[in-house]
Amino acid sequence: MRLTLEVWRQPDATSAGAFETYVVSDATAEMTLLELLDRLNDQLVEEGREPVAFESDCREGICGCCGVNVDGRPHGPQANTPSCEQHVRSFADGDHVVLEPLRSAAFPVLKDLVVDRSALDRVIQAGGHVAVDAGTAPDADSTRIDHATAEMALDFAACIGCGACVAACPNGSASLFTGAKLTHLASLPQTRAERGRRAVAMVDQMEHDFGPCSTYGECAVVCPAGIPLSAIAAVGKERMRAFLRGRAT
Repeated sequence: MRLTLEVWRQPDATSAGAFETYVVSDATAEMTLLELLDRLNDQLVEEGREPVAFESDCREGICGCCGVNVDGRPHGPQANTPSCEQHVRSFADGDHVVLEPLRSAAFPVLKDLVVDRSALDRVIQAGGHVAVDAGTAPDADSTRIDHATAEMALDFAACIGCGACVAACPNGSASLFTGAKLTHLASLPQTRAERGRRAVAMVDQMEHDFGPCSTYGECAVVCPAGIPLSAIAAVGKERMRAFLRGRAT
């Protein structure tokens, strides 16, 4: 399979970038998108040229670091699938494929397809954690949780923080990401003690770095974890609850 790749090249965060065109003539349908980039880089190295910088770690849809824009869509043509699990079989022989970094004002480009997603980390640092005095934590199974609640918490905890929801949103909103974290942590008794403070801190940080949500819905379509659009409701709900209760709990 022969594919023409138009790839965004940018040497560093302060330099201007531009698209460069390459041809991979021996791509196979079984290749993933990242394996296609590996093959391109093999060619570039053989030619004495600088390989394309992109992120990857687990390549199993778990770490969330591999995200790129494919033909203008975060991750690629297959819905709810991370870049590392997108396959070349989604394209036809002779296709022209455009690869660029996740596009959002909150994600500055560091090099080529690599972006800085630390804005998402700052949302978690603001309140996406639990503070427990050492030696006081009860056994994990000492507090009973009904099956439905546990399953719901796990569903929202599945968010891998890839940033695709932000890149897909016309406003650059992180409401799906933040709402998933708030819903997960508000569902379980072990993490409810800081519920109010957490909501205020995380939503304030989110609004500082990201745009507002207009419920377009593109975020849920590209989310590899299948986080539902209903997660967005938790952003307003949890913050309003915090204000009504004086932020204490």
